[in-house]
Amino acid sequence: MGVSSVHMSKEEEKLIRAYCELHGLSISTALKQALLEKIEDEYEIKWAEKCIERYKNDPDKKTYTLEEVEKMFNL
Repeated sequence: MGVSSVHMSKEEEKLIRAYCELHGLSISTALKQALLEKIEDEYEIKWAEKCIERYKNDPDKKTYTLEEVEKMFNL
């Protein structure tokens, strides 16, 4: 397992420590979770942008209402 260090101001450290105490997390766990969530969010945004672009460029695009989808899948 790798080890990294993060440099921060006293104010940032105080805020992070307070957050971690409030949520019962170690600083390491909180920082790792925050970074992984950010990476996931950015990945999902890029994926959604590609899907929207593909949809916009599809001449045969068809959309369905919620009611149509429910009927199609017997929901």
